[in-house]
Amino acid sequence: MRGVIGASRGLTFAIAAAVWVCPAVSNAQNYPTKPVRYVIPFAPGSNNDIVGRLVMDPLTRLWGQQVIIDDRAGASGSIGAAFVAKAPADGYTLLHCNIAPNAISLSMIRDIPYKHDDFAPISRIGQPTNVIVVHPSTPFKSIKQLVAFARANPGNLSYSSGTVGTSPQLTMEWLKLLMKMDLVNIPYKNSGQGTNDVISGQIPINVTNAPFVVPHIKQGRLRALAVSSEQRMALLPDVPTMQESGVPGFVVNSWYGVCAPAGTPVAILDKINADVHTVLRIPKVAQRLTELGMPPAPTTRAEFDKFIRKEIAHWAQVIKDAKIPKI
Repeated sequence: MRGVIGASRGLTFAIAAAVWVCPAVSNAQNYPTKPVRYVIPFAPGSNNDIVGRLVMDPLTRLWGQQVIIDDRAGASGSIGAAFVAKAPADGYTLLHCNIAPNAISLSMIRDIPYKHDDFAPISRIGQPTNVIVVHPSTPFKSIKQLVAFARANPGNLSYSSGTVGTSPQLTMEWLKLLMKMDLVNIPYKNSGQGTNDVISGQIPINVTNAPFVVPHIKQGRLRALAVSSEQRMALLPDVPTMQESGVPGFVVNSWYGVCAPAGTPVAILDKINADVHTVLRIPKVAQRLTELGMPPAPTTRAEFDKFIRKEIAHWAQVIKDAKIPKI
């Protein structure tokens, strides 16, 4: 008799659980039923903005609901990230997550109003590399020559890197740490301004995401010394990697992805992940991302979470070892 009662109770619990789960699954299948806000924590026209729109436009067509681009720039992307961290966890506010606000800023910005666990990573989009370029009038033809000059003339070389706390600046800070050299960072509100001042000859060195400078390199307005990716870029096959340039283990890739507020239903996260992957497989999208120097690099949700946590730990150590002050 007890066995029958126990079995009955088990069946009741199973039915209750199914009733509780079914609405969530149903909501995910119908998602989205209204416009979705996609927060890009950088300025309109930035590389993040271009890539975000490139991925979200096809999602609008796939979902039959408008994906509204919301550019919320400031504080190395942390203003937009903080906004999403506090948004309702219902799948209708998403973040164009990025190496700066979601990894570097956690150790670099004082009293940052969010942490990694405030987000649910959905999928990576791609990983553009950084490139170190110089004005053609400089004598530098390689990283080794640049390092030798910087060591012999401490504090006499400057470089532009865009916003403080982004991957270009941290790329050079890590290189300075490893190579024991002193260069002066000239920060700009955006990478484009810093690149333009190197093209005009006002500053000798620039570190930035490769997509910003590939056209200038090909047209001879800038000379590329090295890329920070593990392998050479297809768009710049003659430019060596940092490792080939005598800096063992030096690999830096910026990265873009899609994140949601923590607590967003798993079924909705899974659907967004699958749909983003569908978009990244569209030939025109994949081709355009490749042309921008970042072939599609999608991940599972778990892979993306693990990837970000590793990035957070790496940059926290660099910031500590380089004694970079918080902002």
